[in-house]
Amino acid sequence: MTGAPASSPEPAVARRAGRQLPWARTVFWLYAATLMLPLLWMFGMSIRPNEDILGGFSIVPQRATLDNYATFFSDSSWYSSYLNSIVYTSLNAVMSLVVAIPAAYAFSRFRFAGDRHLFFWLLTNRMAPPAVFLLPFFQIYQSVGLFDTHLGVAIAHMLFNVPLAVWILEGFMSGIPREIDETAAIDGYSLPRFFVRIFLPMIRSAIGVTAFFCFMFSWVELLIARTITSVNAKPIAATMTRTVSAAGVDWGLLAAAGVLTIIPGAVVIWFVRNYVAKGFALGRV
Repeated sequence: MTGAPASSPEPAVARRAGRQLPWARTVFWLYAATLMLPLLWMFGMSIRPNEDILGGFSIVPQRATLDNYATFFSDSSWYSSYLNSIVYTSLNAVMSLVVAIPAAYAFSRFRFAGDRHLFFWLLTNRMAPPAVFLLPFFQIYQSVGLFDTHLGVAIAHMLFNVPLAVWILEGFMSGIPREIDETAAIDGYSLPRFFVRIFLPMIRSAIGVTAFFCFMFSWVELLIARTITSVNAKPIAATMTRTVSAAGVDWGLLAAAGVLTIIPGAVVIWFVRNYVAKGFALGRV
């Protein structure tokens, strides 16, 4: 007489995992709420007058108003600096990709004297603090007419974004077999045609990841952008210091500006969220 088959341990493991899952969800939502609390609080401040903000602690606004946002968009110095940041940040992301994509392809496909040393030298530019380059940029831009221009800020930020972009793209490109290049050459594709029609679509996730990091660095960088601009290309972060005056801090307007500065980054993250996930999965980001 044969005994009953031994029960599989898998159901017991599944039951234990099911009991632990609610705790994991609870911890996750508590952590998410902790991260979102400052953002929600800033939004609440942006729709409250300064009297309510300074009057006392209250979670729910007593008087909701859009006057802070109206002030932001009615004052040309505020919305023009906001547009300035968007313009030079977008320009920097495009220019960094145009320069970094061919450079990363060369590092991933060709071997030449000093290639590893040159690659390391590029990364050292990214490691240097921005304050080191303030005086050279200021003097050079004053001489060549790039001071207080969107192009000048975009070029200055390329000093830090191009090395990062080359490093990210080179890691993606190295994972693509070189046989694809050789097969395309046998089929009669020229290098530019192969690069545009075959290779670039294969690395679109890498391009999305790189564009995201280039955009975000240029968007949040203040030291260089403030030093080499005055009026025409002044960034929004520099204009936000205007809320400090002899009368105090205009907390409502400052919070409204903070909420609006989050929107461009959130939009970029929304469009490249899948590409960023792939970048982390591949280990280069």
